[in-house]
Amino acid sequence: MEIITRVLAYFVLLFAITIHEAAHGWAANKLGDPTAYNLGRVTLNPIPHIDPIGTILLPLLMMFTGIPLIGWAKPVPVNPMNLRNPRRDNLWISAAGPISNFTAATVLFIIIRIIKFASPQAFHAAFYTAPGLSGNFQLAQGLFLILYFGILINTFLAIFNLIPIPPLDGSGVLMGFLSDEAVEKYERIRPYGFIIIIGLIWIGFFRVVLYPIQSIILTLITI
Repeated sequence: MEIITRVLAYFVLLFAITIHEAAHGWAANKLGDPTAYNLGRVTLNPIPHIDPIGTILLPLLMMFTGIPLIGWAKPVPVNPMNLRNPRRDNLWISAAGPISNFTAATVLFIIIRIIKFASPQAFHAAFYTAPGLSGNFQLAQGLFLILYFGILINTFLAIFNLIPIPPLDGSGVLMGFLSDEAVEKYERIRPYGFIIIIGLIWIGFFRVVLYPIQSIILTLITI
């Protein structure tokens, strides 16, 4: 039944990525740049956001190899000429993605706690007999898994994107606090950003990050 959990996790990841990218476009539009909005990127429909490698190939590869799921969508286009204060506004546009994922994780956590409070027996039966722990699979188990993966993946995606390595959102947030001279020096690592990220995946850095987060979330859900 482990394949069921991996498929559910993939679709939750797709939802989390969609929220993330739509939030970037929404923030840009609010700050004066309608580019993403005009291209239909401020939407919870995942199709306009799909990147063949980051949204399909890499997550599916990770799903079947057991590596923690990460991914990305097509970058949301932003025209800094339309922004009133490009440096400050880009900081908020960059931060909007992780903030949206933290918000989604919080909402899902509240939902799962309400369900647990309302029906602790159903929670216990569904959560502790999830696919991979037993041979049976029921609708209630799927619901709790979706909520759990939603909390976990949205949290991890937010933290992952806040790493200050271009092109991740953390680099845009960081540049909002740097001087022009520091930004110019910092931008020199941009051509190597993707290589650095792949290297971190290869050495298992994200496993080290994910497991403590997973443990904390699991504890908060079940206490």
